[in-house]
Amino acid sequence: MPRSLCRRFVNVLIFVLCWAPAVVRAADVAKGEVAKYTFEQSQIFPGTTREYWVYVPKQYDPAKPTCVYVNQDGIQYNAPEVFDTLIAAKEMPVTIGVFVMHGRVKAPSDQALDRFNRSYEYDGLGDAYVRFLLDELLPDVETKTTADGRAIRLSPSGNDRCIGGASSGAICAFTAAWERPDAFSRVFSAIGTYVGLRGGNEYATLVRKYEPKPIRVFLQDGKNDLNIYGGDWWMANQELERSLLFAGYSVDHAWGEGGHDGKHASEIFPDAMRWLWKGWPAPVKPGLGSPQLQEILIPGEAWKLVAEGYKFTEGPAVNPQGEVFYNDVPESKTFKVGLDGQVSVFLSDTKFGDGQAFGPDGRLYSVAGGAEQIIAYDAEGKGTRVADGFRGNDLVVRHDGGIYVTHPGWNGSDPSQVWYISPKGEKKVVDKGLRFSNGITLSPDQSLLYVADSRSHWVYSYQVQADGSLAHKQKYFHLHVPDTADDSGADGLRCDRNGRLYVATRMGIQVCDQAGRVNCIIPTPNGKLSNFTFGGPNFDTLYATCGDKVYRRKLKVKGAQAYQAPLKPETPRL
Repeated sequence: MPRSLCRRFVNVLIFVLCWAPAVVRAADVAKGEVAKYTFEQSQIFPGTTREYWVYVPKQYDPAKPTCVYVNQDGIQYNAPEVFDTLIAAKEMPVTIGVFVMHGRVKAPSDQALDRFNRSYEYDGLGDAYVRFLLDELLPDVETKTTADGRAIRLSPSGNDRCIGGASSGAICAFTAAWERPDAFSRVFSAIGTYVGLRGGNEYATLVRKYEPKPIRVFLQDGKNDLNIYGGDWWMANQELERSLLFAGYSVDHAWGEGGHDGKHASEIFPDAMRWLWKGWPAPVKPGLGSPQLQEILIPGEAWKLVAEGYKFTEGPAVNPQGEVFYNDVPESKTFKVGLDGQVSVFLSDTKFGDGQAFGPDGRLYSVAGGAEQIIAYDAEGKGTRVADGFRGNDLVVRHDGGIYVTHPGWNGSDPSQVWYISPKGEKKVVDKGLRFSNGITLSPDQSLLYVADSRSHWVYSYQVQADGSLAHKQKYFHLHVPDTADDSGADGLRCDRNGRLYVATRMGIQVCDQAGRVNCIIPTPNGKLSNFTFGGPNFDTLYATCGDKVYRRKLKVKGAQAYQAPLKPETPRL
């Protein structure tokens, strides 16, 4: 046999052996069913109407909740056929597919255009779309039945859920998992719009700074993707991948030569699904995070609930023994967390106490908003008036007994101010002009005063003068602001002994270096946060007041206490 024919015979034989069985198996695969529905009852996106499709595999058993795949922009990538094959081959679990279109608000007549919600719903950051899925659409799916009358039951576990899409639908999928990793832990992203349309360009930075979330991400893009006014899709996808790798996420990718279309994504979709579901039902684990986070957080040490059932908690403060005190402001009560972790009532009438801090004399200094006073309480709860004449909000007490108090200014005739009360009880205004002065603390060496302006994205820095006055005011610490808000909501401030500044914000605790830059962000379990303090005998446990709950979390670092002698941190890296 000629050599060329021999090679051809071998190639044919290889094809038959490798591919023919797969073709036969595909022909024998049981086909799932696809049904189409319309949803028009959204309260999150009022007035919208949209179509969606539900795929139910043949192997579905209504006796147990089933894995879920959600895809934006309807059915793509031949997904039902791919799922039929992969489920039959046991390369992905039995999974119900939900393929949903973006909403539109129908025009009042044919002389006007509909309002198209695609960019609004998909490109926008925040939790609105994932709430729509969890609170509205998926519950609607579970009201449906299969053609043979089987009820549809979807698993509520994020580990059993995957979400995907292309372009704006891809960033929408990523945002859903980012906001609610408890609900979606696996993401398929094709030609993702991680550019400057509605803030998506921020993800490459935020992924590096946030404490990692338990999500796994598959990215696809091509060199000839869009490069327009909003940004460069090809570069943005690679930048996001590098950020995910930097933070230790489970991430894979398929880069190609294609443009802004679905050809390449359809080709690699089966492999992406295999990878995303690989190892299931073992849970997706978060990464280690940045080196800056690793210097602060203890691996495996999570937030723990201290107590709950309050109306609004604020003012956490720690005494020299490490016991923590906090207020339920509307109830006008102060609670104490003992070293044994037990919570008890310390004060039953705080006169609506808000911010508070311990002083060098061991007393608890509290801003009593209802009485417009500063009151100091001894260990038995006996109060002594220290100052009055302003409502106040938060305060810090120096090692020499001097006190700085923020007075936010709740209306135009009540301007925002910072007050200083000397150890002798003399008071004076030392700063004006912030929009809403709130949290306040001192640097570990007590040469600088830090004040949060809640209605901006700044924490101000002042140099403390010998007479208690302030100099050299600067908008110094630059905070991140969520896309869903107009300001950072900065509130409580604390420093650790290394000189880092910790800031309670809408996004969680933003940790800044001494140079004024946010290095990392630590979210709270319930997404709420007003204030925090370093507590425990070694001041190495964060106690955070989070709305109706209080949490704690042990750290590698220790907090600096203003009532103790000043200490000088190491020089920061500039």
